[in-house]
Amino acid sequence: MNILSPPRARLQIEVVHDLVCPWCYLGIRRLLRTLRRRPDIVFELVWRPFLLNPDMPRMGMARPDYVVRKFGGEDRAKRMYATITEVGRHEGIDFRFDRIRRTPSSIDAHRLVRYAASYGRADALVEALFAAHFTDGYDVGDYGVLIAVATACGMDPLDVRRFLASDAEAENVHADNLRAHRLGINGVPCFVVDGTHAIAGAQEPEVIERMLDIATVDAVRF
Repeated sequence: MNILSPPRARLQIEVVHDLVCPWCYLGIRRLLRTLRRRPDIVFELVWRPFLLNPDMPRMGMARPDYVVRKFGGEDRAKRMYATITEVGRHEGIDFRFDRIRRTPSSIDAHRLVRYAASYGRADALVEALFAAHFTDGYDVGDYGVLIAVATACGMDPLDVRRFLASDAEAENVHADNLRAHRLGINGVPCFVVDGTHAIAGAQEPEVIERMLDIATVDAVRF
């Protein structure tokens, strides 16, 4: 160890997100891009679920029905999707909303992320689930899709199948969702650093970096 090297800040970053939220995909991509530019930071991501559609049936909903319920009609949804697609292109994300046939409940996907965390696979799984849904158009509420994505991330398919067949972690997903609302988080993504500093929305990297600067000073000081 070089005693002349400045100390590296260790930050725990809670990522409050929903896996069916395109802005979360964008915001997390920007967060990770910013963190890659900061070798002075050692970070741990903790994935916290937020249910944008808490009343969504567990089997999901046909996309046209969801669009009407969420946006009031297809025209408004298309305008919003066009904006997100353009922003995503600059972040290297290929949004393909035209491929999505069903809007899933995200509860089982969030359950699986919590399970993957115990194997050190949560970060990879979150990225893979976002890509599966928003680029490939897969239903990430479908157990077959979840098992395939988890397997591609290095998890055992039989273990994953057994886990999903149970209701393990469902209560914790709902508890985390409730906790987020009690903390005043009404939209996602939201990044909470060391339980003290928070920033909401798919912010530009420069905004994220300012938050990290403040959090890093505090982390090194204490």
